[in-house]
Order: sequence, then C-alpha cells, then structure tokens
Amino acid sequence: MPTLKDVAKLACVDVSTVSRALNNNPCVHAETKARIMAAVEKLSYRPNLLAKGLRQGKRHTIGVVVPRLHLTVFSTVAQAIEEAAREKGYATLLCSTEDDPQIEKDGLSRLRNGLADGILLAGTGKNKKLVRDIQASGIPVTQIIRIQDDTLSSVTVDYDKCGYEAVKYLYSRGSRHPGLITGSLKLSPYKFRYQGYKRALDELGLREITSEAKGFTNSLDYGYQATLQMLKEHPELDAILAAMDAQGIGAMRALKEQKKRVPRDVKVISLTGHKIGNMLETTLTTLEMPAREIGRKAAQLVLEQIDAKDKSSVPIQHVEYDSNLIERESS
Repeated sequence: MPTLKDVAKLACVDVSTVSRALNNNPCVHAETKARIMAAVEKLSYRPNLLAKGLRQGKRHTIGVVVPRLHLTVFSTVAQAIEEAAREKGYATLLCSTEDDPQIEKDGLSRLRNGLADGILLAGTGKNKKLVRDIQASGIPVTQIIRIQDDTLSSVTVDYDKCGYEAVKYLYSRGSRHPGLITGSLKLSPYKFRYQGYKRALDELGLREITSEAKGFTNSLDYGYQATLQMLKEHPELDAILAAMDAQGIGAMRALKEQKKRVPRDVKVISLTGHKIGNMLETTLTTLEMPAREIGRKAAQLVLEQIDAKDKSSVPIQHVEYDSNLIERESS
C-alpha cells in the first residue's frame, strides 16, 4: 500500500508539502499541487482518514446507542439520525444493547475511546457516571426517547400526556377496566406513561390494572406474557395499553388464544406506534410518535455541540414532541 512518503518521492517534494496539498493549503504552488495529485493518482494513494481525523481532533462520526431495532421505533429514529448526519458529512456507529447495562457500558467506552465525536443515547440509566464523564471529556451526549439526566440535552415525547389521552380515548369507546403493560418505572417512558395512565384513572374513578412481565420489554413475548398475567388476575379486563407495537402484537396473540375478540371483548392500543401496526390482520390503534423528527432533531443538537468552538456555550435543550392518535381496528 503506497504511503505519503511514496507520493512525496514520486512528486519530488517533501512529505509536508504533500500533506499541505492534500489539505488544500493555498501556500502550495499550483504546478506543485498538480504534480502531487498526478503522483497520488498514479500510485492509487488513499489517505488514512482515521489518522487524519485524530490529528484534527474529529472522526466525523456519531455514536448511536439504543436498546433494539427490531419491531421498535428505534429503527426509524436511527435511520433518521443516519440521514441527518450524512447530510453534514458524518457517519454513524450503532450499538444495540438489549437494555443490558454491561453491553451499554462497553459500547459507550469504545465510542469514547476515539471512535465518535458525539453520542446519541437511549440508555438504561445504569451508567450515569460514565455518561457524565464522557460529556465532561468534550464528547457531547444527547438523550433520545429516554431522559435520565437533566444536565444533558434530550429529545423525547410527552409520555404523561400519551398515557392520559389513551385512557380517555378508551373510556370514550366504552372501556371501564383498562390495563397497562408497563416496564421498569426507572425508565422515563414507562414512568411517565404510568403517571398519565394513573391520572386519567383517578379522574374517571377507575381502578388500576397493571402488569410487568419478565424479560426484555421491547418484545412480542413481553406483551404476550403480560397480557396472560392481567387476564388471569383481572378477568374483567376490557382494554390494553401496550407500551409499543411489539407488545401490542404479543397482547393480541394472547387474547386470541384466550378466546377474547379484539376489539369487541378487549380493545388494544399501542403507545409507541410503528408502521407495522397498519399491516396486521387486525390493524393496531396507536399513539404514534414523530420518530423521524426525533431522530433528525437529536442529530442536529449533537452536531451543534460537536461543531461549537466552545462547547460550554451551547445551551442544554430538552425538546419534547406530542404523539398523534391513529385510530384503527383494534379499538
């Protein structure tokens, strides 16, 4: 593989002149630059972009850390991030953690150690010190979907309003025993959805029905198991609020096995819509979050911090979007 020295030798100049020419330094004479570029072409020389980035203090790469992509809103968010980053000349590195704090820690550490200029994080909340250390080291971190640290910028959804409006909608459709499939209340989406759900129940004089299954929350099986548990403990259940479409699909499978008709016996609504919900045999009513807008806004925020000469001068921003009710067959 040809080196910078090989180019310099063929062009009859020193290595520093080649370096200046490749970086478009105006101090290099036009004829000299033409001779250098001819040598580059003849040798098929390709600069080491990583080494160049390290010298310049930039890798032109954004790290994206999410729990999972399959059947989740994170797939759309990640795609929008990649598009927005590419438009600005940045690449993306993706880490999928399965909500495992150790996997998340390993991924964050690798991104910190020379791979990324900034990080977009949908975290477990178990690595707060590491995340703050990364921010303090000069690598900006912006939270997406989940907010766990008010000292870091974030792009999220009004989950409290989402849970509240879902209960009110189901009530208007005749539900008097709505159950919520929830996860760890240490994660902000679950915590605030529950708060909104509970607030609506209190206003309407309804009783709480919740279930937290075992396993990975962003999954079909989680929704399936949680639904079976709620049906066993609360046979009067007449509606289910699933945190996301994957859970909703699992819930409808469990309802079918238990001879419960959707929506006649039990209505189902997803609180985080994904386009797959419109392709099911019984299409899924959803409160759809603007995933593409979230991804692009998050990329914008972290790039602003990356490009700022004085990163401390960039204000912390907490951007919160509303969800949009998409009414379909399941309700």
